[in-house]
Amino acid sequence: TAEVAGMELDIRGALEAWPTLGEEPRAGSTARYVDSSLERVQLRVGRFQPERYLLACNGRRLPLQATGRDGEWVAGVRFRAWQPWSCLHPTVGAHNPLVFDVFDTWSRRSVGGCRYHVHHPGGRSDEKVPVNANAAESRRLARFFSFGQTPGSREPPPVEDNPQYRATLDLRRKPEERR
Repeated sequence: TAEVAGMELDIRGALEAWPTLGEEPRAGSTARYVDSSLERVQLRVGRFQPERYLLACNGRRLPLQATGRDGEWVAGVRFRAWQPWSCLHPTVGAHNPLVFDVFDTWSRRSVGGCRYHVHHPGGRSDEKVPVNANAAESRRLARFFSFGQTPGSREPPPVEDNPQYRATLDLRRKPEERR
């Protein structure tokens, strides 16, 4: 959770189905590989003012949807977390880290944001599973930074239309402007 320009940003992991790639021969047998590189996060923003601000992830506008609660909006982000040797869409690279910006449309700049790293940003790889909930929470917090927005003035990112998933930004797809 991060506080930006009076708004509360909450980012959580979400469920994402991993597609089976099919059967491939492997050392005298057959293996079914799964593309586990696809992930999704959900973002909830409270006290949001859509007439002034918009949210972006890696420079692309999030398709925020109102929840029905006053000032609360949500969106999802589907992305490739890492680049495996065998995967669906092998030409799409990893989108790590995710940079979330709160963009002020009046001043045409990012007024704050946060970064979410899929893995430990220092490259640390834990050999063992966490011993308790506090150790697991500590590992998650090490991947999240409540700062690190994109600096400078620029045009707001265009609206993208995905009729299949109206509340999800799919970073694997090329950006397309709504006409």
